[in-house]
Formats: sequence, structure tokens, C-alpha cells
Amino acid sequence: MNKQYPLTNICTQVRRDILRMVHAVQSGHPGGSLGCTDFMVSLYFEILQADPKKFTIEGKNEDLFFLSNGHISPLWYSVLARKGYFDISELATFRKLNSRLQGHPTTAEHLPGIRVASGSLGQGLSVACGAALSKKLNQDKNLIYVLMGDGEIQEGQVWEAALFAAHNKIDNLIATIDLNGQQVDGTTHQVLSLGDIEAKWKSFGWEVMHMHGNNVTDTVNTLKSARKRTEKGKPIVILMRTEMGYGVDFMTGTHKWHGVPPNDSQLEIALAQLPVTLGDY
Repeated sequence: MNKQYPLTNICTQVRRDILRMVHAVQSGHPGGSLGCTDFMVSLYFEILQADPKKFTIEGKNEDLFFLSNGHISPLWYSVLARKGYFDISELATFRKLNSRLQGHPTTAEHLPGIRVASGSLGQGLSVACGAALSKKLNQDKNLIYVLMGDGEIQEGQVWEAALFAAHNKIDNLIATIDLNGQQVDGTTHQVLSLGDIEAKWKSFGWEVMHMHGNNVTDTVNTLKSARKRTEKGKPIVILMRTEMGYGVDFMTGTHKWHGVPPNDSQLEIALAQLPVTLGDY
């Protein structure tokens, strides 16, 4: 697939992929996947400097992306396939026995695009810091990106990594936090309030940016702006506002679809709101 397709068309098709994948096996996490679709499509189809046909684990001389909140794997798999990392038909194997597309991304299956196992929440920023330092040591000017969930940043390891990144002036790192306000047991405010999240990251020594994650234009423009702000002595974090379940009216804005697949009738209703744009797998 090339860039001749508008990003919004790709987003619609990716959302169809997500719903069909989790429905087929009655397992997976549609809510966050749908909410982060615009971000992931924008990143891979407009921003990330990487060639899917030349994928290597080392990732020398290319941008690297790490998905810390690995439970939104159906989104990542769909975007990787639509971008050309592997055949789109493989999406039909999601979460099946011996599939390379496990519920949480792993490296044992050697799936192109995946460099670390993820989904044990709180670890992605630490991995990203290590990768970013490696780029600096190798005088590699490419950037490191990482996506985290807002419920995930209730984990202490995130803040240890945040301190580490600022202390070591890891300024080739762009972290994004999906602020949808929802997690598996309820809202983040109910479970463990994040407080003034902007003030927290600023106090830890990061440059803070904001982004409307369900608006493709704002997402692309913010990510481009973030690239221009790298190599200035500070790591960058983008606070990205999204709605869980975005794109399907009855799934939007509630934690109830965090890890619940649609049944047959719900899938039919949802897909009717997302017309085929690029062709189903």
C-alpha cells in the first residue's frame, strides 16, 4: 500500500480490521485500539522514517517505534500489514494457535515490525530510553518513538525511566501518552487519578506537547513539530487526547470495551459505521 490513499481511508479500514480480528476469536482489546488508530496510521504512513521491506531487529539508520501498551496489538498488526511489513491475509490468524500475531506482541515469532515483547505494562519507556541512547552512541540521527496508555503510567517504572531520560538528556526520544481517561476497571480518575499530568512531566524535565489524537490533521502536524524539537537537550512527551472506542458510536468513551469483543450483531452494527475503503483481509 502506498500513500496515494488518504489517511482517513486507511484509518477506517484499520478500524474494520481491528473489529473483525477480535470478533473472530472473541478475544482482544478493541477499545484502546480504535482510539489510537488515527495516531498509529499517521505515525506509520506520514512520519516514521523506516522501510518495511528492509526491517531488521537492530533498526540501524531508521526510526524505531515501541508499543508499550501492547494489549492494543490488533491495531499495530493491522497498521504493520497495511504498511507492507507482512501480508494482509495474515491478520486472519490473530490470536490463533501458532500464529505470529499473538494477543500481546512477542519476538519469538519473528514478526516484521516487532522488536520487543510488550504488554507487561510500564516497561516501554525504559526500552525506548535504551534504544535512544544506542542511537546516540552509534551517531545514528534517527529517532525513537514510544506509545503508552494513561492507566499504564500509574506504574512506577515509567517515572524512573522519565527521570533517567531527562537526566541523560535523551533528546532523540518522542513519547506519546494516550489520555483516553479509561482503563480496565473504570476511569483513570476513579482507579488512580493522574492529577496534573502536564505539570508532572514538566517537573521531571521533559518538554510537553499536546495533541488531539482522533484528528488526523492535528496528529500529523504535532508529530512533525515534535521532530523539529528533538536534539535540544530534552526528551519530548506528547499528551494525546483520544476517546476509547472512537469510530463506533456504542463503543466510544467507555471502559467497558477495553477488553471485550463484539458479538455477531454488534459487529454488524459497528462495521456498518465503517465502510470498506481499501478491502478487507
